[in-house]
Amino acid sequence: MTDALKRLSDEGVAIWLDDLSRKRITSGNLAELLDQSHVVGVTTNPSIFQKAISSGDGYEQQLADLAARKVTVDEAIRMITTADVRDAADILRPVFEATDGQDGRVSIEVDPRLAHETTATIAEAKQLAWLVDRPNTLIKIPATKAGLPAITEVIGLGISVNVTLIFSLERYRAVMDAYLAGLEKARERGLDLSKIHSVASFFVSRVDSEIDKRLDGIGTDEAKALKGKAALANARLAYEAFEEVFSSERWTALDKAQANKQRPLWASTGVKDPAYKDTLYVVDLAAPGTVNTMPEATLEATADHGVVEGDTVRGTYDQSRAELAAVEKLGIAYDDVVQLLEDEGVEKFEASWNDLLKSTEAELQRLAPSEA
Repeated sequence: MTDALKRLSDEGVAIWLDDLSRKRITSGNLAELLDQSHVVGVTTNPSIFQKAISSGDGYEQQLADLAARKVTVDEAIRMITTADVRDAADILRPVFEATDGQDGRVSIEVDPRLAHETTATIAEAKQLAWLVDRPNTLIKIPATKAGLPAITEVIGLGISVNVTLIFSLERYRAVMDAYLAGLEKARERGLDLSKIHSVASFFVSRVDSEIDKRLDGIGTDEAKALKGKAALANARLAYEAFEEVFSSERWTALDKAQANKQRPLWASTGVKDPAYKDTLYVVDLAAPGTVNTMPEATLEATADHGVVEGDTVRGTYDQSRAELAAVEKLGIAYDDVVQLLEDEGVEKFEASWNDLLKSTEAELQRLAPSEA
């Protein structure tokens, strides 16, 4: 075992786990990861919950109780998922206290079917914050066009947010703008800005998966030489944008009011191509003030053989621009790729949610008490 996770933490990278299940909570595994693996946060998404609840491990009694009460399947899912998030938040509470609210956070996503509805997303975010009722929760809102004004309004209400499904640099700048606008609203309302936190989840591996596929389709040596470079380049330029926005005059005014920076969070950091090192999207995206949320396999790989070489982001911006330009020059349109990935991301989460609805409904029917 290397001490790569400690080194990563020392570099200013907050290590979060991209997974949650009731078994992980009740077995003591989550507490163990906090204690031994430098984990300081947890993210969830519809796919994670679909996998956890469909496994059935630890959910039977609650499902039976919900079936007895004849609740709707939508209500059942919210009761189950918010219970898991609440329990995880309680386990992480000491980290939350020790880091003054920056870490020790658990994220829960608004219903993915609302991704293109602003008003419904705001209402859902408020409801989730009320249901979980823990100060160390982050409500996940997608960075769709409809999501942007929702982010501003929810932040403006003093609710901390994890903005998810960010793929493009242009959209990331719009997300940061939405966050600052939300802080300005909160300040106008007299809220304590120091209590409001946010992360911006910038997705990584899926960019390589899509662009590499297109590079393979071109098939030239020049194209093949660019494989595995676009995702890192994209994320590194996002960090450049982060540095720029959070050193602006607009930010300085909010900083004086004790506002918190919206940290970039590297999401989708499990490597999809076995030809790449399995720690690629961790050790090559180490930079201060970032979060890396890892699937357990990536966390274990980093702990076992990750080589953390300090800051691997700053100082790479010119090279990153050149790599993305080289991809464009081959006829692969960046804007087309990132829009496709956003659309697919929303669709995948919605599909997982629909699968969860179906499997939960089947369980409720199976466990429903027979009428005497």
